[in-house]
Amino acid sequence: MHEALYYEKKEQKLTACRLCPKLCTIPEGKSGFCRVRQNREGTLWATNYGQVTAFGLDPIEKKPLYHFYPGAYILSAGTVGCNLRCGFCQNWSIAHGDPRTTDLTPDQLVELARQQIERGYDNIGLAYTYSEPLMWYEFVLDTARMTRAAGLKNVLVTNGYINETPLRELLPYIDAMNIDVKGFTDEYYRESCKGRLEPVVRTVEIACRECHVELTNLLVTGLNDSAKEIGQLVDWVASLDAAIPLHFSRYFPNFEVDRPPTPLKTLQQAVEIARKKLDYVYAGNAPELDGQDTYCPRCGEKLINRAGYNTRLTGLDGGKCRACGKAVRVTG
Repeated sequence: MHEALYYEKKEQKLTACRLCPKLCTIPEGKSGFCRVRQNREGTLWATNYGQVTAFGLDPIEKKPLYHFYPGAYILSAGTVGCNLRCGFCQNWSIAHGDPRTTDLTPDQLVELARQQIERGYDNIGLAYTYSEPLMWYEFVLDTARMTRAAGLKNVLVTNGYINETPLRELLPYIDAMNIDVKGFTDEYYRESCKGRLEPVVRTVEIACRECHVELTNLLVTGLNDSAKEIGQLVDWVASLDAAIPLHFSRYFPNFEVDRPPTPLKTLQQAVEIARKKLDYVYAGNAPELDGQDTYCPRCGEKLINRAGYNTRLTGLDGGKCRACGKAVRVTG
C-alpha cells in the first residue's frame, strides 16, 4: 500500500481523486470506482501498489505492438483494478475480480527484467498490461523511472482513461503505448464501458507526440462495428498521423456480453476501410484473415512476416523498404 498521488483532502475526511476522469469523491473507508484507491481516515491510498496478479515474458507482438522492436520479447506484469467496466472485458477476472497477488517492489521487477536478458532472452524491458496499468499509477511511475535508468524500455497497454496532468508526468518515462480505443462514439463509451470518449481521444493526441503509439479497436458485434463508426475512427487517426498502426481485433463472448463473435466479414470490411487512409492496419484474433503481416504503404512489398508470434523481418533494410526505399515506421 502506498499513499496515492493526485488527490485532494476534503472536509469530513472525504478524498477527491484526480487521477482519472471519473473524479471520484470517496468517503472514509470506501474505495473509488476502480476498487484500488481507498480512503482511510481522510488519506487516499493506492492499495494495489506492488501487488502483481500476473507476469511473464511475452512477444512484443502480443501487446499488440507490431512496429516497436518487432520480434523482441518484453517482461509483462499486471495488477488488479480498472476505471472502466466494459461488459465484454477479456481480462475481467483480473480487472474486476479478486485474484491472488504477489508482492514485488519496483527494483525487484526491474531485476526480473534484467534476469531475462542474462538468461539469453531478447527482453527489451517492462510492459505494464493485463489489467489497467494507469490504476497502478504510483507503482508504474516508480518502476518506469528505475527501468529507464537501467537502460530498458517501458511499455503501457492501456485504455487511456487518465487526466492530462498525471499523464504528462508519466510520459517522459514511456517508450511505447498500445491504447485501446473502445469505439468512436460517446454513447458507446457510456453504455458499454461506463466512461467517455473525449479523455481517450485526448490521451492519444498527447501520447502520439511523445512516444511510439499503436491503437487497438475491439469490434463488438452490433455495438461499435458499423462502417460509419469505423470510418469516423479512421478519419481521426489519419488526421493525427496516417502511420499510426491500427489493430482491429475480433471479439468473442466474455464477461457480461454474449453477443456472437465478430463476423470475419465485418473485420475484413474494417481493415479495407482503414487501409484507404492509413499505412498500417491489422486484423487480430482472426488467423483466418491473414491480417498480421506488414506491407510497404507505397509499393506493397511484404516487410514483416508474422505467423502467430513468429516474426521475420523480410523486406526491411535499415528502416526502409528494400524494394522501393520508402522509410517505414518501425522503432528498433
